[in-house]
Amino acid sequence: MSDRFIDNYLGHLLGQANYAVYKDFDDHVRAAGLSPVEWRVLATLHDGEPLTVGQLAREVLSKQPTLTKLAQRMAEQGWVALLADAHDQRCTRVAATAAGRRLVKPLVEEARQYEARILRTLGPGETRVLRRLLEKLAAG
Repeated sequence: MSDRFIDNYLGHLLGQANYAVYKDFDDHVRAAGLSPVEWRVLATLHDGEPLTVGQLAREVLSKQPTLTKLAQRMAEQGWVALLADAHDQRCTRVAATAAGRRLVKPLVEEARQYEARILRTLGPGETRVLRRLLEKLAAG
């Protein structure tokens, strides 16, 4: 174990792990014509219920004003639909369109395969523990 602070700092280790998992996959995302945040939006929405802009911003690790503008651009491209919230007129819900789902479906499959290759360095038990620990940390 190193004596350097950064080598043992959890934020740095998590960032390095994120980079290791995502660095090569980013090329596939960009080749599909998506930015990393557009990928996260479509990956989040493609098989789930519409989310409010605020919920989606938290899910994709973006600020709400930034995501509002992004969702509007993605709606103009036909990848998402902006829907009025039936219970709260102040909220807008974002849903993936059929075109958005078609665009992201092959990337989701590639992401699953890529993740499986990355996780081969861990055993099944280690993978389950890692996922549980990360979920626990993310929940705060």
